[in-house]
Amino acid sequence: MARYGITTPARRAAFLAQIGHESAGLTRLVESLDYAAERLVPVFGAHRITATQAAALGRKPGRPAQQQAIANQVYGGAWGLQQLGNVELNDGWRYRGRGALQITGRANYTRCAAALGVPLETLPACLETPTGAAEAAAWWWANHGCNALADTGDFSALTRRINGGLTGLAERVALLNQARVTLAA
Repeated sequence: MARYGITTPARRAAFLAQIGHESAGLTRLVESLDYAAERLVPVFGAHRITATQAAALGRKPGRPAQQQAIANQVYGGAWGLQQLGNVELNDGWRYRGRGALQITGRANYTRCAAALGVPLETLPACLETPTGAAEAAAWWWANHGCNALADTGDFSALTRRINGGLTGLAERVALLNQARVTLAA
């Protein structure tokens, strides 16, 4: 992690806490879009999926979530083009979150591919390997100012940088405290 400046105890602990949450303890390196219908609008916002679309695509008793369609809806359209560089119809699904920090969107995959020298646009599953997941997470962290945020100790701001909000903040803080103890041992 030295290559990416994740070298101090504060940076290491914050990095471990954030990847721990984003990847469900490093057990999920591909984003799950298995959302209940009623969770889609609160999670992604009405500007990305309407209540009608959420009802049609989200999981309900006896019906699984239509994960590919959800990905293409919430990561596509004008928002997906502007925020993620998704230009093709299936880009939301193809470039859904992968890796320990859930790299998302064609533009992020393209930048990450250039930095790591890996053809992620054609082989996105490279981010599902332990090495690919860790390298991509460390690259994203370093290139999005996360070291500086970790240095300030403003863990909420760091969480917003990674997640866009404060989703899972309590778990992230618990993981941060656990990482601090473990790294100090």
